[in-house]
Amino acid sequence: MALFKRNAPGKPGEWYYCIKHGKVEEGPECPAKNRLGPYETRAEASRAIETVHKKNEAWDNDPRWSDAPRRDGDGGSGG
Repeated sequence: MALFKRNAPGKPGEWYYCIKHGKVEEGPECPAKNRLGPYETRAEASRAIETVHKKNEAWDNDPRWSDAPRRDGDGGSGG
């Protein structure tokens, strides 16, 4: 039995952001590899890229994950 259905219908009230097409979708329309979500509201989905950037920034500055250089190229060598 397949774990995932190929053309599973979207669920009303679940919102996604398609990074390929740059648009908000109610229920998944595009493949999972191209979308972010689900979000509870259309407004949340429309801010998906902003949310991703904020989370990446928080993770980049989390001292528990300081074993790699920062995304901005600053290795933190101090000089």
